[in-house]
Amino acid sequence: MRVVTGVRVVRHSDRRRSARRRRVLWTGGELLVTAGLVLLLLVVHQVWWTNREARRGAEHTVAALEREWGRGSGSGTTAVPDGDSPGDSPGDSATAPVVAPGIPAASGTPSPAPRRPYTPAAPPRRSQAYAVLTIPRLRLRVPVAEGVSRAEVLNKGYVGHYRGTQQPGRAGNFALAGHRNTHGEPFRRLPLLRRGDAVEVETRSATYTYDVDQVLPRTSAGDSGVLRPVPRSLVRPRYGYDDPGYYLTLTTCTPEFTSRYRLVVWAKLVSVRPR
Repeated sequence: MRVVTGVRVVRHSDRRRSARRRRVLWTGGELLVTAGLVLLLLVVHQVWWTNREARRGAEHTVAALEREWGRGSGSGTTAVPDGDSPGDSPGDSATAPVVAPGIPAASGTPSPAPRRPYTPAAPPRRSQAYAVLTIPRLRLRVPVAEGVSRAEVLNKGYVGHYRGTQQPGRAGNFALAGHRNTHGEPFRRLPLLRRGDAVEVETRSATYTYDVDQVLPRTSAGDSGVLRPVPRSLVRPRYGYDDPGYYLTLTTCTPEFTSRYRLVVWAKLVSVRPR
């Protein structure tokens, strides 16, 4: 009798285990693909959709502010020179050049009688959009709102004013924050600014022009010195100022897509043009 060898016997239990393995692998693959698609949709929403919606909302807010200023209406925000009343004399009219001491008028000629710039008669409400920031080099035109709340200000594509710092045109430090990535990312290209670049802040009463003076590439998120009336970094003290003045501070996160550090740009007031 001849014995046959080398024939593999496949039992039903082996087939069942193999089928179970295939089902597990197939199910795992489907779950991975589904998770990947969900993550892709989240990225698209965060990077593209939030930018689209925030930019559209910010553009509408800028247009609304311009319409409101054109009508010259509104309660609680009518601007007059500090310490003066409108119409006191021909020199107090809204068309007269009003400048800070030592600051040239918009025409570039010194004022014969320096006075403080126009400022709001009442502070803006929390989260209220009340000014427009324009940076020609960055082709940026965005609303400025009171406070730096993510939900009520920054995530709307606005630039936020740090409460407790000065208002535009006032002596001291007018400090702003904005997203560098997502939600309109108004400050994404902030690192492109160079010394001498113009930054304008428009309010109901005047347009304040600042010139970029210093750029602090990176400091800690808790570096409160950059927001002081005379700003100077506490982390990198060679960046900042010693003398009182009219400062503008722009802050955003760095590097991109993180919030670990802060990028800071400082500018100085160079002219005021009443509306």
